[in-house]
Amino acid sequence: MKQSAVELAELVSLHDREILEEWLKLLKAGGALQTGRIKEAELDTQCRAFLAQMRAALQGGGSADKPSEAYDILRNMVGELSASRAIQGFSPFETAMFVFSLKQPLFTAISKATQNNTAKTEMVWQSTLLLDELGIYIMEVFQKTREQVIARQSREIAELSTPVVKLWDGILALPVIGTLDSERTQTVMENLLQSIVDESAEIAILDITGVPTVDTLTAQHLLKTVAAARLMGADCIISGIRPQIAQTMVHLGVELNVVSKSNLADAFAMALTRLNKAVVPIRSHVPGRSARSRLAE
Repeated sequence: MKQSAVELAELVSLHDREILEEWLKLLKAGGALQTGRIKEAELDTQCRAFLAQMRAALQGGGSADKPSEAYDILRNMVGELSASRAIQGFSPFETAMFVFSLKQPLFTAISKATQNNTAKTEMVWQSTLLLDELGIYIMEVFQKTREQVIARQSREIAELSTPVVKLWDGILALPVIGTLDSERTQTVMENLLQSIVDESAEIAILDITGVPTVDTLTAQHLLKTVAAARLMGADCIISGIRPQIAQTMVHLGVELNVVSKSNLADAFAMALTRLNKAVVPIRSHVPGRSARSRLAE
């Protein structure tokens, strides 16, 4: 098998130009350049580098079962290419076809260059094994990278969707949008508690106007957040409970055991009252009176 790998490496070296041209032609026909994510010159460079390293791996007799330094370099090259394409937004099909589309040019070169059927069969089998191994690996790396990207984006979205807003000295508001699950509740709680410490807040308003529905589990998550805030010395007010949500909670027998208001404005007014503060209108300006006299009043 090692001999057939060496012979295949020699064949690739002799027919390098023809294999490369046919490979690039197949990639372009498959739409590799249509999305605009990669330029023709970059694709050409990637294909040339892959062929050169594949030839080196074959000469060393490397494979997944018997790795060699050259084969490890080839796998790393494929892994980096797959990861970059996953980040750039390539589809799984586009990524996998970079490797699998090389089969046809290789088989064509083997058929033209080899008259011995036994040698032809061995080289075809050797190239099939190598490209299948690399094709599977490129998809493994692609899937792993996509999962990492999705996880990172989910964390960023969770952080952006749970901002803690300072409404007044000592008063914070946390508008919650979407469904509350265990992981998201943890993010909400961490953001709120840290903000309570940073702002020395006395009151935190949890606004659930953007929560589509409140079930038993969601209520439990809210209560956990309220309990954690109380341990930090801040009282909580829940706002944004719509009539439909109120009815659902009554039917389910859910009790929040915390002060609630129908909207954020009412909750803010209550928070100001608890802090012995009030918002009053500024008296209209009376011509001929100085600012000092107005302030004296």
